[in-house]
Amino acid sequence: MQRPQAAPPARWEHFPHDADLGVRGYGRTLAEAFEQTALALAAAVVDPRTVAAADTIDIVCEAPSEELLLVDWLNAVIYEMATRNLCFASFGVETDGKRLRAQARGEPLDPAKHDLGVEAKGATYTALRVAREADGTWLAQCIVDV
Repeated sequence: MQRPQAAPPARWEHFPHDADLGVRGYGRTLAEAFEQTALALAAAVVDPRTVAAADTIDIVCEAPSEELLLVDWLNAVIYEMATRNLCFASFGVETDGKRLRAQARGEPLDPAKHDLGVEAKGATYTALRVAREADGTWLAQCIVDV
């Protein structure tokens, strides 16, 4: 009898898109995929490895579907980065697919400490996908206007 393989560990990546940037997250759970997609977004702005998790921001979102929830979640992260002048190192997400409660951990943006990447303007519906893959891994992705 063959044992089922465990889903691969959580990870994130960028993918190319004409003038914008694709962000994609993978996880063993939907919440973990959302965390990784937000980390991909944060990594487009600054390298998260250079960010101290000194401040914690609570974020709450609600949407009628997992896909729309992903866009709302990423736009909430962008809003917090822009209005609080923060960059993020990590995220903790709890979700049922329609409601999301999260904590974003980071610190104030410091150009002397953080190498600046691109400015994220908004998550879009382009290439929007939230799905469970055949191996059990959750995927969450969309294009971000930069």
